[in-house]
Amino acid sequence: MSIKPWGLIGASVAMSRLRRELARLAATESTVLITGETGTGKGVAARTLHRASARSQRAWVHVDCAALSTTVIENELFGHERGAFTGALDQKPGRLEQAASGTLFLDEIAEISPPLQAKLLRALQDREFERVGGNRTLRLSARVVAATNQNLGEAIRQQRFRADLYYRLHVGRLHLPPLRDRLEDLPELVSAGIARAAKTLGRPVPSTTPQFLTGLHAYPWPGNVRELFNFLERTLLGPDETLTAKHAERLHSEELQHAPSAVHEVDSWTPSDEQRAIRAALRASHGNVTGAARRLGWPRSTLRYRILIYGMEHQVRRNQPRPRRPVHDLDDL
Repeated sequence: MSIKPWGLIGASVAMSRLRRELARLAATESTVLITGETGTGKGVAARTLHRASARSQRAWVHVDCAALSTTVIENELFGHERGAFTGALDQKPGRLEQAASGTLFLDEIAEISPPLQAKLLRALQDREFERVGGNRTLRLSARVVAATNQNLGEAIRQQRFRADLYYRLHVGRLHLPPLRDRLEDLPELVSAGIARAAKTLGRPVPSTTPQFLTGLHAYPWPGNVRELFNFLERTLLGPDETLTAKHAERLHSEELQHAPSAVHEVDSWTPSDEQRAIRAALRASHGNVTGAARRLGWPRSTLRYRILIYGMEHQVRRNQPRPRRPVHDLDDL
């Protein structure tokens, strides 16, 4: 089966590997943990997994854990019995029941509280649960897919996430690569994004110049595919019939306008000032981009872009050795 919604477009090695792994997991009933930065398409991957599975004709239930408070999300997930709390005038099935034998997608799973994590763990392990205020045991029949943009290994070390729940969720895993690691997919993504935006706005599809794509390649894309598609739709709001380098330049300008300048008044700097400051910050941080960005008070993505346009890549320390981890440590998510 070949399913290519907009978030999974691309023929890069990373995306080809992702689709193969997705097809393999779709043929199983395993719980799946989807990881990746914001905007990489975790929700799209989860829905694609559902559509490619034997449960595709059954319910799809999406719960955004980050959008709900602790008390609300417990009620949303498990439901409640009549009289369970003030205002509970009727019995209410939760999302675990509503999903039935379909797929339950728990988006931003790291946002739920430790007490609720324990209750969810029991539901996943024993495949049974009770509604809030009830004592009748119900059966969990749905397949559970969870997603997060956080490093769960670090969350466990900080005791914000239960290790046993992590292991229960991490039976199958899909990792969505950031856009900056698959820039060879940009032409296909841009083509699809422009067509999508033109249809949404009810306007003809504009043409693009090679310089427009070159400008997009130079941008670090901290918001990933979501940012790309939003940028293209915003660009198509204008009257131009051809997208050129000037449109890509607006993208870089918008990022710099929103970059904080806590340490220096960047607006007053000349390009020479900027280059001297970047060189000094890189020297002080021994070529580490993250450390240099922290010294400048800039987002890391802004510094990466400035290093690129000033041709200063040779001053960046490459192949930095990763710290050795104890054998018992979790994967670096």
